[in-house]
Amino acid sequence: MLQKLILASTSPRRHELLTLLGLPFEVVAPPFVEQIRAHLSAEEQAVEFAAGKAKSCLSSHPDALILGSDTLIHLGAEVLGKPVDLADAEVMLRRLAGHKHRIVTAVALAGPDPDRCDVRLAEVLVTMKSLNEAALAGYLRTGESLGKAGAYSIQGGGAAFIERIEGDFTAAVGLPLRLVVEMLQQQGLSCPVDIEQLYAGRPYPNWDRFRA
Repeated sequence: MLQKLILASTSPRRHELLTLLGLPFEVVAPPFVEQIRAHLSAEEQAVEFAAGKAKSCLSSHPDALILGSDTLIHLGAEVLGKPVDLADAEVMLRRLAGHKHRIVTAVALAGPDPDRCDVRLAEVLVTMKSLNEAALAGYLRTGESLGKAGAYSIQGGGAAFIERIEGDFTAAVGLPLRLVVEMLQQQGLSCPVDIEQLYAGRPYPNWDRFRA
């Protein structure tokens, strides 16, 4: 019998990416509250959030494999999460413009053993273009910045601000699929889709635009 897989996330982007693997899964909103702590690095914070999301669903789904994930932006010594409003989004985008930053995405797989939670990291180096005032204003008006770490969407209009990325595009979106497949396989859950063919085909918005 195929073990139930649960995505502990309300992110439409993670739902879309996981769907590409061809595995049946359920989506559950994790009862976990994210709170960035200044003394933690982006890696430590992302790991804590991803594990917290996965573990928070264990009590209601004790027999399932639960996948949690979190994405943060590391700019110098600063950790950027999601903007609280459009004014905050503008501040973030201005700080990112013309600089390199790292996208840190953590993936956690929990259950059915409550004492075990496999957590792994994927990082992507992003080079942002210099700021274009008209383009920035137009992008902010779309509202796309809200709910996105760093206030931009690489699979959406935010791609226009990016010069290049170094690393896994799916990790930049929010769910590194190669890593997810590896973690699931180690739990005995095989993916019906050939992951290398999937990456070769790049079937997701803007994926083909950023060839590593």
